[in-house]
Amino acid sequence: AGLRNRLVNGAMAIDQEFAGASTTFTAAAALKYAIDQWYGYCTGANVTGQRVAGTAPNQFNYQFTGAASVTKIGYAQRMEAVNTQDLAGTTATLSVDLANTLLTTVTWTAWRANTADTFGTLASPTRTQIGTGTFTVTSTLTRYSAQITVTAASITGIEVEFSVGAQTSGTFTIGRAQLEQGSTATAFESTRPFSLELLLCQRYFWALPAGVNFQFACPSTGGFAHTFTVQLPIRMRATPTIVAGYGATSNVTTLGTPSATTECVQVQITGTIAANSSAVLNSMTATARIP
Repeated sequence: AGLRNRLVNGAMAIDQEFAGASTTFTAAAALKYAIDQWYGYCTGANVTGQRVAGTAPNQFNYQFTGAASVTKIGYAQRMEAVNTQDLAGTTATLSVDLANTLLTTVTWTAWRANTADTFGTLASPTRTQIGTGTFTVTSTLTRYSAQITVTAASITGIEVEFSVGAQTSGTFTIGRAQLEQGSTATAFESTRPFSLELLLCQRYFWALPAGVNFQFACPSTGGFAHTFTVQLPIRMRATPTIVAGYGATSNVTTLGTPSATTECVQVQITGTIAANSSAVLNSMTATARIP
């Protein structure tokens, strides 16, 4: 049966925010989202991470590059209660492809949220551990699996993390992560269409694609005020936080505070513009990730 994998973007293919570019994780800072639905963090020293090309069957993997003085790197995903509550009181199987060119141990940990869909911050977590273990890994990307006895109280959302200790050099690579019901690790669910996976990601984060913009053509010279209405591609998990921007040639003097619902965004730009010129809204992100 399809749709077994409770992890979104387990194939590490969707990267709306960084499009494969490297990003820096600041030591002891708040968690930072990397590719869609996956966040990273580190302690001891800053590290970099990015989506990288893999070899079949892995089109992509996520890879951290170590640095001197690093004491820990974590890579995790938080899953909504609505997508995981049926796992409560059952056995679930976590499987993943892992490689490390320096270290031989990767720790996996699973938690439940103490209240629905609220896991807290790294400094002040509001979650309870439901399972942990280790994988002995090598520099060759290899598949590993473990069983998790999911507690009956785990109806509030589940978080899973892969972590390493002193990654002072080398690389830590993660790919094809899957969490599924049952005590058997089945083959990675590679048949989920890309378009469906993208929509699953856009429930939590959406970015206006590069090269796409919204324009308002002003028919006459003078002041103007125009409200752009943007229909989101899917109903988001919660009312999103909006960040919008306009082009340097748009003659905009004010970008209003966007208003949003889970389905739609409105943002007003005002200013003075020449006749037959255009005001351009050229960037926007909508964020409703799980706290």
